Amino acid sequence: MHPTVRAVTDRIVERSATSRAAYLRRIRAAADRGPARSRLACANLAHGFAASDEPGKQALRGRTKPNVAIVTSYNDMLSAHQPFETYPRQLKRAVIGGGGIAQVAGGVPAMCDGITQGRDGMQLSLYSRDVIAMSTAIALSHDMFDGALMLGVCDKIVPGLLIGALSFGHLPTIFVPAGPMPSGLPNGEKARVRQLHAEGKVGREDLLAAEAASYHSAGTCTFYGTANSNQLLMEVLGLHLPGSAFVNPGTPLREALTEAAGRRVTELTSLGGDPTPVGEVVDERAVVNACVALLASGGSTNHTMHLVAIARAAGVHLTWQDLSDLSAVVPSLARVYPNGSADINHFHAAGGVAFLVHTLLRAGLVHDDVLTVAGRGLWRYTTEPRLAGGEVTWEEGAKTSLDLDVLRPADAPFAPDGGLKVLTGGLGTSVVKTSAVRPEHRTVAAPAIVFDDQADFLAAFAAGELDGRDFVAVIRYQGPAANGMPELHKLTPALGVLQDRGQRVAVVTDGRMSGASGKVPAAIHLTPEAAVGGPLSRVRDGDRITLDAGSGTLEIDADLASREPTGGALQGEGWSGTGRELFAAFRATVGPADAGASVFPAYGASDLDGREVRLVQPV
Repeated sequence: MHPTVRAVTDRIVERSATSRAAYLRRIRAAADRGPARSRLACANLAHGFAASDEPGKQALRGRTKPNVAIVTSYNDMLSAHQPFETYPRQLKRAVIGGGGIAQVAGGVPAMCDGITQGRDGMQLSLYSRDVIAMSTAIALSHDMFDGALMLGVCDKIVPGLLIGALSFGHLPTIFVPAGPMPSGLPNGEKARVRQLHAEGKVGREDLLAAEAASYHSAGTCTFYGTANSNQLLMEVLGLHLPGSAFVNPGTPLREALTEAAGRRVTELTSLGGDPTPVGEVVDERAVVNACVALLASGGSTNHTMHLVAIARAAGVHLTWQDLSDLSAVVPSLARVYPNGSADINHFHAAGGVAFLVHTLLRAGLVHDDVLTVAGRGLWRYTTEPRLAGGEVTWEEGAKTSLDLDVLRPADAPFAPDGGLKVLTGGLGTSVVKTSAVRPEHRTVAAPAIVFDDQADFLAAFAAGELDGRDFVAVIRYQGPAANGMPELHKLTPALGVLQDRGQRVAVVTDGRMSGASGKVPAAIHLTPEAAVGGPLSRVRDGDRITLDAGSGTLEIDADLASREPTGGALQGEGWSGTGRELFAAFRATVGPADAGASVFPAYGASDLDGREVRLVQPV
């Protein structure tokens, strides 16, 4: 084991000792020796199977078969989630074939950041993760279930499902993916057209044609954003069947893997003979493995918050400093857009998760001794699924990369570090993703230009007010307590235009830019955020800011302590519309980005670090 990986793991274990022990006591006490439904009174149980067919009623009345909950994020608007329409029927058949019975326990919302980008609805996006967690808890709350299947892919959906599942950590749980859409217009070409449109050189019809050729069918978008980062992490956490993340929808292998998940979760129940509670799977070593895989693959910066929130739901206290220290020793092994020109299908074809896990194990960068839904040992995720006579078998995956332009071994990486750094200084603490930023652009020292809304920045760009100037764009009042921390993707094409013209530009924001963070240096997730009186609220136009990704610093040449805050988050009627008025309680209670940006307190929060993980009222 690499000494830094071991040291980070050891300190997480020590830091989490009290909270993890309390979590394990709780979930072990909740474990059932027989079907969970056997504890229900007759009237309760009758309600639980009233709508079932006669064989289902008989199975649920009895005490010999496990009942599996299906929690689905299906809707037919989102390409990544549309394939889930047919999964429940297929999974029910598979569970019955495995000796159990299954019911759709509930649905969770699934919104798309791609659709809501730059719209008011985006202000609900991050909050939706915790809504999904609560919806998952409601679905599982009936005490009818001995295991669970989680159907989700994108952005906040998978973290929300997992946080909810961890509240029922005594249940074995398998995440069932849908897979990415086939490759369409290359991501680099899509980015080129977007930038041309930002410059006014191509019109809306050309832009729409490019976008439609990129996002063209059922399945996950093919760039390496949060959705595909979710899928890779579910495998490395041991919550997918090996090799299932990136198999395209509608293929025989995809269907066979879905059926195999139904059969396997039945085996993992207490009645199935191989009990594997999800709360035992997601432990300190598994969390470190997920962090390492995220860094090695150049995954989404959203997971600097999601992994923290997921870990805390299992009583594990992960920090940004842990991620930063791991990033210093974990090499960059993948080049998938926006970190390169390849898409996720190319990554999968080059060796994918199986090769990535193989080379990380050989380098001592991940823990092998972990529990997974496939059995004990992360080595199981170096295998790949194959179809043999209509059944899935697992064979050894690639031991060498099949495309060194896309995926490399740990001893010949693209870069010696993971491309994620924590920045600290007079403006607070933030993260920067450097894997897509050229070395010559990783340090910017320039005057600040301050905006309280990304629309104001884009208007200034369109008016030519930013031309010919070096600057650091400060986009503030975009944090969790301000407006739900929306993605700020629309900044990227405009900033890319200015950088290509030779201007020195960077972004500092308490908002998000996610997996599509691109070639412009961006200090994101800044905390404390402006809305709760953080230093960003006192920055003025002309203040000199230095973003230095190399040294890990974010400094300002100004005496902020002597100033009063300016600007502010929306108030009162400003929240009316698009459902935003319904989330006032979230805005008032959400925690800081470095604690997971959650409305849930950390499990045993007062035992973790001597402070509560909240609560702050926006100013």
